[in-house]
Amino acid sequence: MLTTSRSQLLLTGLAGLLAAILVGIGEYLLHYDPQARFSHGGYEFMQGIATSRTTSGHFFGVLGATLYPLGCYHIYLMLKPASQRIALTAFLVAVFGFIVGTVWIGSRASVSALAQLPATAELDALIRLYELRYETLLHIIRITTLILSIVIVWLALTGRSLYPRWIAIFNPVLLLVANFVLFAVLPAIGKHTMPIALNVAFSIFFLLSLLIASTTRKLSDPVYSTTSQS
Repeated sequence: MLTTSRSQLLLTGLAGLLAAILVGIGEYLLHYDPQARFSHGGYEFMQGIATSRTTSGHFFGVLGATLYPLGCYHIYLMLKPASQRIALTAFLVAVFGFIVGTVWIGSRASVSALAQLPATAELDALIRLYELRYETLLHIIRITTLILSIVIVWLALTGRSLYPRWIAIFNPVLLLVANFVLFAVLPAIGKHTMPIALNVAFSIFFLLSLLIASTTRKLSDPVYSTTSQS
């Protein structure tokens, strides 16, 4: 029978929070547009962004994203007492999504460079290829985040995970939707969070998860130290 230590929870949770912050910085450098044109579709919002800024954003985003799997492991440890099999499945799905997401964010500086060029038929063809090869990947991270969020809600509501039931309200997908609502209601603020909405959602989630992990008394209960439950 193996135990989950508080230090494991805190270190992996901090890795997840750091990932969300670093990737958020990277995406902000890559995507922020004062005119909020990212809501119009296409890549017009990238026009005028300096290459030095997108290069910095590229490295923040790609290197920071490598820490997301550790954050997924933190979520797995927090959910495991409710059901190891389901928590492990969610962990594997989420890690797959973040690996794909790392490939996607690694492409953003390149499409930003394309967006600076004069429009031509050749450029349009390149951008269409980019959309097929890379924007498709963005849908994968959205789907895997949805699956992870469903599992968080499901297992948290059982009352058997290390999470209190109220964490279900703060699942990543619902926090992601909240960013869209913020942009619609308060665009002056929302235009800063929309380009990094997924990372804002995970930043909030990991911060709450860390607070819970640092204070929960459930770790001292023998039922929470088992390696597997149905």
